[in-house]
Amino acid sequence: MPQGDYIDLHRKRNGYRLDHFERKRKKEAREVHKHSTMAQKSLGIKGKMIAKKNYAEKALMKKTLKMHEESSSRRKADENVQEGAVPAYLLDREDTTRAKVLSNTIKQKRKEKAGKWEVPLPKVRPVAEDEMFRVIRSGKRKTKQWKRMVTKATFVGPAFTRKPPKYERFIRPSGLRFTKAHVTHPELKCTFCLEIIGIKKNPNGPMYTSLGVMTRGTIIEVNVSELGLVTPAGKVVWGKYAQVTNNPENDGCINAVLLV
Repeated sequence: MPQGDYIDLHRKRNGYRLDHFERKRKKEAREVHKHSTMAQKSLGIKGKMIAKKNYAEKALMKKTLKMHEESSSRRKADENVQEGAVPAYLLDREDTTRAKVLSNTIKQKRKEKAGKWEVPLPKVRPVAEDEMFRVIRSGKRKTKQWKRMVTKATFVGPAFTRKPPKYERFIRPSGLRFTKAHVTHPELKCTFCLEIIGIKKNPNGPMYTSLGVMTRGTIIEVNVSELGLVTPAGKVVWGKYAQVTNNPENDGCINAVLLV
């Protein structure tokens, strides 16, 4: 027997107190009131945690009770119904396939929408976080490691204002910031140097999109007003999407293909 279990040893030798089980029962009965008081009085995160726990317990209990009720309740067995039988209240109506047609139309529209932007690079290699960021040590003793420097090409808008360097979590070096891209028109077979308006989507995730990181396969928006493109209604097109086809951090420039 392990050391320190002297209470168990005493109970084995001499048994329990005469009122032990009665006291235990009363204590368990009082515990409910104690928990209730605690749940009502506790504030903040502790209160939220208790409420969440109680809610889960209550839901589980309701589920269990319902299961028992279902198992004990008696209900009429379903009669054997022939296939294709129609209830009496639907006999005078005509069969309709409108719902099916509607769902097919919706599916077709979705397909069209999906195929609207057929990108030149449908699949790209995912970039690891260690490759994307470099840890910057800060503080007097260089012990803090919460800052990250972006090692890829980025786009920073003209209205961007830096946070004070002390509080800047993601550092985007000026040398890797780009404002122009070499965009090739696939039909005209010509390349234009166009201004970047913004980053639409980075395939590696929303965080990189919000940071304006440009890697291979990123969808960018470029200013095509110089090309003189017009819509069928006769309006001038200002912005169009293009996909980055090279690795800008290696090449020192951004090459992209216009999505038409």
